[in-house]
Amino acid sequence: TFGYSYKDQPTIENLFKLGTCHYINLKNNGDRYLIIKEWYTDPLADSLDLENLNCNDIKTTILNHIKPDYTPDERTQKAINYAHEYCGISDDIEHLFKYNKNYKNFNPDGGDCANFASQIMYEGGGFKKNNTWNYCNKNATKAWVNAQSFKNYLISSGRGSYIDKGPYYETYKSAFNLRPGDIVAYEKRGRITHVSTVTGLDSKGYPLVTCHNTDRMLVPYDLGWSNSNIKFHFIDVHY
Repeated sequence: TFGYSYKDQPTIENLFKLGTCHYINLKNNGDRYLIIKEWYTDPLADSLDLENLNCNDIKTTILNHIKPDYTPDERTQKAINYAHEYCGISDDIEHLFKYNKNYKNFNPDGGDCANFASQIMYEGGGFKKNNTWNYCNKNATKAWVNAQSFKNYLISSGRGSYIDKGPYYETYKSAFNLRPGDIVAYEKRGRITHVSTVTGLDSKGYPLVTCHNTDRMLVPYDLGWSNSNIKFHFIDVHY
């Protein structure tokens, strides 16, 4: 659990959580086991190649922003509750380090982010499945489980629409238009490699996301995605 506060709000602490799993695949080799695969996700991996930015305007914009008076509707609140319960680092001890067992964990297959974002929309938000966007008996359509296809589906189906897209310095002002239930997609080398769901706003109204892969709960949407080759896609989901 991490905490931060703004310079002009030193007594207001914003909290978020990060969690990562260390996977080891073992093979039985007679009287011993061999490690055939070992990996884990790094929540800050895409913030290791930073370039110098003129941050004065960015700092001024964020510090001068006032958190909007926002109350989620019932559908959106259910989506928020589901996201926080099954994100893997829930405040509820019963669900700590646990995903929803009714769904396959696709992390070992390349990532579980779109699967979890789809769950949030279906289980929490009440969006109906269809032939394109579906999960049944541990099998998922591409639009349900693949980050690029999930983003494309939201736009093509009309269930979502663009707020903005581009690198951080071009889009950070538009990010303040994001609200819980909306989607942030992350483009790297021309492909969407990750998606997360907005589930809160901090004391300045800065969007906070919750997701799988590296498990995040109420994390500033750009934390860990600061390299200059990252582009953000902000999608308004139509609850």
